[in-house]
Amino acid sequence: MKIAIVILNWNGQKLLQQFLPSIVAFSAAEADIYIADNASTDTSIKYVQDFFPAIKIIENTTNGGYAKGYNDALKSVNADIYCLLNSDVEVTKNWLKPIIETFKKDESTAVIQPKLLDFKDKTKFEYAGAGGGFVDLYGYPYCRGRVFNNLETDKGQFNDETDIFWASGACLFIRSKVYHQLNGFDEDYFAHQEEIDLCWRVQNNNYKIKYVGTSTVYHVGGATLQETNPHKTFLNFRNSLLNVVKNIPKKWFLFVVFSRLILDGIAGLKFLLELRPIHTLAILKAHFSFYKNFFKFLKKRKKLKKKLDYNKHTSVVWQYFALGRKNFKELK
Repeated sequence: MKIAIVILNWNGQKLLQQFLPSIVAFSAAEADIYIADNASTDTSIKYVQDFFPAIKIIENTTNGGYAKGYNDALKSVNADIYCLLNSDVEVTKNWLKPIIETFKKDESTAVIQPKLLDFKDKTKFEYAGAGGGFVDLYGYPYCRGRVFNNLETDKGQFNDETDIFWASGACLFIRSKVYHQLNGFDEDYFAHQEEIDLCWRVQNNNYKIKYVGTSTVYHVGGATLQETNPHKTFLNFRNSLLNVVKNIPKKWFLFVVFSRLILDGIAGLKFLLELRPIHTLAILKAHFSFYKNFFKFLKKRKKLKKKLDYNKHTSVVWQYFALGRKNFKELK
């Protein structure tokens, strides 16, 4: 089983200096390592060439964000399994072995995510993926170990292997044949939540997405776009709405879309009350961009399979904000 670790880079020399040594030390025996560079203007490529000559470099001509960046780069990568790895991730000894074994066990497993812990506090789960991702009734993403902004301490509660709804783009393993069968990421997302869209489509094509808790990586998070950046708020709210329009089953479509517009409005008011009006403005911009893209995504929707059973999804928004259920295992 040929594995390629592909690290997307944009002006990330400091991150590469910090994290490439562990990636090479703990991965080079089992995988080829690539840097997919998104038209960087710093000296990160020269750094890799000088200090890690065995690493292969793919130079994209433009910065197309996460989605286009990977779509362009992976055309040049020959492997059975792609590992899409953020440049701000520290890997650990033997992290690849449990992943490889899980892929070998079941041909229908197309995507795998390891345990994601916080590099800044290694006792905590990390926001971007934690112990594997899910979406609630309204399409809001949450994770085992991370419900909205509540991060759990890792006490071994998610050291298991289980089916999940989506795998974090910070460290996502996917069979190359499935990636190309589904035409990779949707480039209209640019960045944020395109992995949820891809995972949704993966499941609608009868493949499984798994979390393997015996493999651990540490993610810095927010290295490219900080949590306080309003552009991040814009992308998250807009792309989450686009996910709903594109992928949600027909019987839930109108209810969820209208509910989401109302709930997003409430989130905007919450930002105002917290004296963060710039994020309220970002949500308004997200909605205008959503309206602009609505019919385009309706067309995309018509071309996709909708097999996934959505009846089991519950409102995590209600449970978290109204009932005070902050931890994953409290959710019903």
